[in-house]
Amino acid sequence: MTSTGKPAGSPENPAAPADYRLLLPEGWFRILLDPDRRDRSVDALVERQFHGIDNAPHLKEELRADLRRRAAKAHRSGGIELYLSLQEVGPFTVPASLLVSLAPLRHAEPLPAEDLARAFAEEAKEADPGEAPEITVEELAAGTAVRVRRLSRQPGENGPDGDHVSVSVEYHLPVPGTTAFLLLTFSTPLEPIADAMAGLFDAIAGSLTWTE
Repeated sequence: MTSTGKPAGSPENPAAPADYRLLLPEGWFRILLDPDRRDRSVDALVERQFHGIDNAPHLKEELRADLRRRAAKAHRSGGIELYLSLQEVGPFTVPASLLVSLAPLRHAEPLPAEDLARAFAEEAKEADPGEAPEITVEELAAGTAVRVRRLSRQPGENGPDGDHVSVSVEYHLPVPGTTAFLLLTFSTPLEPIADAMAGLFDAIAGSLTWTE
């Protein structure tokens, strides 16, 4: 699936790209996070998931409310688009998500990728010395990005024994000609196949291109 994102540039800055483009596997659904459009995106996803199912109105409305909450929260943090994986492998749906955000640069001037990677490493060490993320500098078709892969322990409903580990991969990519960067945040709860999922996330990030 090819997805074109929200314009990253502006008419006042012709050097900035107007759009970005991503290639995603079939089975990924896009939710537009702009307040004027996100409810329609959520409704379309809910109707797709419950197509042909008429005896579960409560579950249907629970899903709708949950997705609307997630979409509103993502928009408040600078999110442009939220992608949810509905990809199926046999009877199994592969759970994963991608949040695309546009955020201001962390410093007055863009840091070289290596310096930004070091800053992320220092922040991570201060936050939790025992859970060091994997931080690398990657060359993508769209430019040089800082990649951060981390494991996060999510509390379970039944105490520590019910905790599970999720895997996230972030790509921090400066938008050419602007004072902002595009952040791709991938996540999945499938820690046992973390490497395979990270490989999929890397392929999606590697497909990103800027368009005029």
